[in-house]
Amino acid sequence: MDMSLWFSSFLQILTPEVLMFNVFGVIVGVVIGALPGLSATMAIAILTPITFWFEPSCGFAMLIGVWNSAIFAGGISAVLINTPGTPASIASTFDGYQMYKQGRGGLALGINVIYSAIGGIISTLFLIFLSFPIANFTVTFGPTEYFMLALFGLTMMISVSENNIVKGMAVGFAGLTLSSVGIDPILAVKRFTLDSTSLIAGISFLPVMIGMFGIGEVLNQIYEYRKSQEKENLALIKQASNKLGRVVPTLKEFKQYLRPTIIAGAESTIIGAIPAAGGDIASIICWGQAKKMSKHSDEYGKGSAEGFAVSCTANNGVLGGALTTMLTLGIPGDAVTAILIGSLMMYGMQPGPKMFTEDASFVMQIMQLMLISNFFIVVLGLASAKMSAKILNAKPQTVWVAVTILCVVGSFALNNSFSDVLIMAVAGIVGFIFKRGGFAPGPFILGLLLGGMLESNLRRALVMSKGSLSIFIERPVTCVLLILIVLTLFYPLIRKSLFKKKGA
Repeated sequence: MDMSLWFSSFLQILTPEVLMFNVFGVIVGVVIGALPGLSATMAIAILTPITFWFEPSCGFAMLIGVWNSAIFAGGISAVLINTPGTPASIASTFDGYQMYKQGRGGLALGINVIYSAIGGIISTLFLIFLSFPIANFTVTFGPTEYFMLALFGLTMMISVSENNIVKGMAVGFAGLTLSSVGIDPILAVKRFTLDSTSLIAGISFLPVMIGMFGIGEVLNQIYEYRKSQEKENLALIKQASNKLGRVVPTLKEFKQYLRPTIIAGAESTIIGAIPAAGGDIASIICWGQAKKMSKHSDEYGKGSAEGFAVSCTANNGVLGGALTTMLTLGIPGDAVTAILIGSLMMYGMQPGPKMFTEDASFVMQIMQLMLISNFFIVVLGLASAKMSAKILNAKPQTVWVAVTILCVVGSFALNNSFSDVLIMAVAGIVGFIFKRGGFAPGPFILGLLLGGMLESNLRRALVMSKGSLSIFIERPVTCVLLILIVLTLFYPLIRKSLFKKKGA
């Protein structure tokens, strides 16, 4: 790396104008990300045409700020109302909301800010120093590797089953079944669409997520609500809101979270570099792996600050990996980077290996803007952490109405389709039934999310091998993933056996 070019690029973005656009992007991203259903993809898509009127450095400063802060801000609603603001914050609901109910809301909001920024910084450092090796590695992925990656992600069903593996697996396979609705990926024929044009493209993941985690939670709270306890509940909410406690983790806690969060940052960066594998997949995989390796695994899902720090790190950890694939190969790592490719082409730049020679200065500016955005996230996020909890100082009825409106508006805004609102409503009822029956919604969402990737790549691989399963053990990457799958499935048994021997 040319250090003189690096410093000259850095001086070019250290101007009041560029920094102002970046701060504005961070603020907009926080607002969009905290609202369930209003994703970073939507924000980037809306703002991209506007940036055409600005200098490339200013326009991209705003887009990078929105992207980074929107992903982190999804954890705010995950902590306060148990509804992920963005798909990447699904795993944040596992521990964040429990921490809030336990009176550690301030710490949860602080961890969300700090470790989201840490994940973003770790992934950006990978982008800076290892962009070409990672991109060259992921470009070799074929159907077999993608199938194994999806299968590896599905093994996390065990980790998110809330101590009832049978129910978790049943719900997970229901999600897998639902993912087959739509057009067959190989034969291009309609499946299970009930002759409805709205289901031809399949069932969208986001409305289902919003319904299960948002409407499902509202219905469950209404069901459990007792009018005689209203004053007591309001007092508890106000007490939790007014006494959130400290926001910044102690030095001892930083040391405790150091190892799992660094691992999560590295893992999520690699996952982010793989096209179509986003923060939602990365956060669940990293959370599940950290739970299996932790000395306090029994606390995960019950308000574990360590588990929450891991999921927050993974949220933003995918961004640098996705940006690596986009810049070096011109391949979008996720929906946002697909839009960012269009933004660069709008500026007359073509993402790919040539960009590192023809527009090397601007590539470095993008990397530096990623670091600056995370700095502003920490400053603004910590300054407003306790203020964000004041929203729950209202009556429960007010909160239910507000959450329902946000869920409906967010679901409709995804594709401007009323069908998505209906899907969200049905998912909300199903989520309520899951809660009353003791079924964790996490495995269902995971199955729906990974089902398409699993099926399409399995069938493509079998077509390539003419039906032979040996293709899944012929390539080094698939063998490594297969070993990881086996270890993930049997590690709890192995660990339990080892502890018994140690105790004896």
